[in-house]
Amino acid sequence: MASRDAVDFGEFVLRRYAAGELVVQPRMGFGDPRRMRAGLLATKHAGATTVGTLTLDSYTRVGDLESAARALREGIGLNGYPIATHDADTTGRVLGGVLDADFPVQVRHGSARPQHIFRALANAGLSATEGGPVSYCLPYGRTPLDESVRNWTECCELLLRVRGSGVEPHIETFGGCMLGQLCPPGELVAISVLEALFFYRHGLRSISVSYAQQTHPAQDAEAVASLRALCAELLPEARWHVVVYTYMGLYPTTPTGSLDLLAAAAELAVTGGAARLIVKTVAESHRIPTIAENVQALEHAARSARTATARGGPPPATVTDTQVHREARALVEAVLNCHPDIGRALVIAFKRGLLDVPYCLHPDNAGRARSHIGPDGRLGWAELGALPLTGVVEGRRAASITSSGLMQALSYVQGKFDAAALERGRRPALGPAVHPIVKGELG
Repeated sequence: MASRDAVDFGEFVLRRYAAGELVVQPRMGFGDPRRMRAGLLATKHAGATTVGTLTLDSYTRVGDLESAARALREGIGLNGYPIATHDADTTGRVLGGVLDADFPVQVRHGSARPQHIFRALANAGLSATEGGPVSYCLPYGRTPLDESVRNWTECCELLLRVRGSGVEPHIETFGGCMLGQLCPPGELVAISVLEALFFYRHGLRSISVSYAQQTHPAQDAEAVASLRALCAELLPEARWHVVVYTYMGLYPTTPTGSLDLLAAAAELAVTGGAARLIVKTVAESHRIPTIAENVQALEHAARSARTATARGGPPPATVTDTQVHREARALVEAVLNCHPDIGRALVIAFKRGLLDVPYCLHPDNAGRARSHIGPDGRLGWAELGALPLTGVVEGRRAASITSSGLMQALSYVQGKFDAAALERGRRPALGPAVHPIVKGELG
């Protein structure tokens, strides 16, 4: 393992949360070490409380290290940082003078077979990553779920070895972001909590739990409250925090719509008691964002968070007698009743359809549950399949979902925020632009 001063990702985030600050983070990754270093430095020096990210390339995610190496030799651009192909010295130069106790760095990847990634990040002196046996399996390929569970069990063991460097390793669930959109919040909360329990029972004690912003602000607030309540109950000895993801589905195409959606995510994080926010940029709808666009997003999120904090209001909700919480608790309990070993319980639950992600095509997903967006914008269940939610789900379920209805649901958030932005643009200007655009790399 590379020699480096201990940097505790989870401790840093909790320390800034205790100080009343929202930590904001990009999903940035570049194949060129010099550009990756420049991106980390720009993130570190942004006008916000930030942590850094090494987002890995697609070849590394699927273990095709030969193709990653060939791309580097031939100067072919990669869509992320190939941490398992660059040697530890190269990554050390990327991180040197950047990584420190006030700027930890997390590795983000998307792999159901990530052992090589865990070894590489440890060799580079890093100790924070994310994912999960369900959330990095079902959406991304055809790796059998039971194989993914075995892989992630081994990865927990690999990550625990980092403690030998004097730092507590940190892992973040991706379960609250299943497919990015159209999975009702109760199931997002349940899978995020179950993945956190998987990590916890394999010995990890610094954990973050994810939730991706969905279609209705009040419903999202219920989800974050439920996530906090279940973690407080089920992770008694862990240091944990909530991380909110800015909407992961089809993103607004207008700059103003994009920034408004990001501001709403920051407000959700602040009012819900989340400690960290993953941002998205004005370029999300059509290309990989530049460094400048990432900085713009970080600073806009930080300003929005400060505005939400200054407005004040009640503390984060602790009342959990909500529809989202009832669904989440029912799903968690049903899975935990499947088997004492949580990895085995997850496999059994999907096989029985007790967990079933709408519109997910993975062979181990039952594919019988369907979701819909109601007239009020809330994301709910259209068909339950075998989900253990009979008598829990309220209201009349929708008619069968058609292909056109699915497309409308997929573009609901994009259309809502773009329409509002265009309507605002038709009104007489009342003063300076609300959202200043960063100069430089925007094009």
